[in-house]
Amino acid sequence: MKTYNIFTNKEDSLPKGKADFLLAVSVSKSSEEDVLLTPTLDAEFIITQKVFSHGELAQTPHGVPTLALVTRAVHNLHPFSAMEILDLGLEIKPQRIFINDFNVSKRANIDAKEIFRKGMNFGHAYELKGAYLILAESVLGGETTAGASVLALGYDCADAFSSSCVEIEKALALTNANMSRFEKLSLVSDNMLLFCAGFLLEATRRFHVVLAGGAQMAACLLIADALKEDALMRLKHDNVTLATTAWVAHDANLDITRLLSLLSYSPHAIYTDFSFEDTEMEILKRYEEGEQKDGVGAGGALAYASSNNLTNQEVLEAMELIMYAM
Repeated sequence: MKTYNIFTNKEDSLPKGKADFLLAVSVSKSSEEDVLLTPTLDAEFIITQKVFSHGELAQTPHGVPTLALVTRAVHNLHPFSAMEILDLGLEIKPQRIFINDFNVSKRANIDAKEIFRKGMNFGHAYELKGAYLILAESVLGGETTAGASVLALGYDCADAFSSSCVEIEKALALTNANMSRFEKLSLVSDNMLLFCAGFLLEATRRFHVVLAGGAQMAACLLIADALKEDALMRLKHDNVTLATTAWVAHDANLDITRLLSLLSYSPHAIYTDFSFEDTEMEILKRYEEGEQKDGVGAGGALAYASSNNLTNQEVLEAMELIMYAM
């Protein structure tokens, strides 16, 4: 298991040592009703290795378990210095765990400026426990919203997203050229993107933040870059890393490199190779078929594992142990 720079494909890494892990959970405007429980289950599982709101782990329609499995396995092997859940508009609250509830509106009719400010305030107040922070998300359906958000801000990247162009165009039709950035984002964006973009502007002034994810986290960077004038603050970009999986980095339908190249600076972005080839559990091999590419911090967790000298086999066996115990 090795980590590489997205732009150069040369070996790269996160710093060694402990990292705080924050999981932002929400539902996107494009979420289907039958997946509204997924971020709730991911939050419960990340913290406790159990789920309480349903009988089993969140999974894809084909039965492949959530990538929270990867992140939790890494935590079992080399624990994060802290793990917290950020509730940014869940339909169903997690059970038996503490959550940071920011009291934001769910799904439609969001106030982009207010949510962005709440992210900035939390970024200013957050007390780091470890050496740096990993910020992850569990927002199903969020890639469509991410695409609409960055296009509404004027970025030329319509062909970089794998999500439905039709759905993105429907969202963009709600906006017009006379609207401010925040007015447009109130119509097309979601709580996670706006909150995390605001969080970045403040938090990176004090410590390093690793955005764990693919298209949605790239969109967070683009939103923060676009709103820096509104916030009268520049992102301290040398304190930011985007960490994703090899499945995202090599995705033919998502041009993550193109998205990151639109930033006003050259970002640090990495991906980590991980293989399920040697697993004894056939359902886990479905990951290799692109069933899930990133989410719930998997890319960041794998980079964290790699930087702390954990092997592919160790992480794989930790995942299998969790599955056998479920």
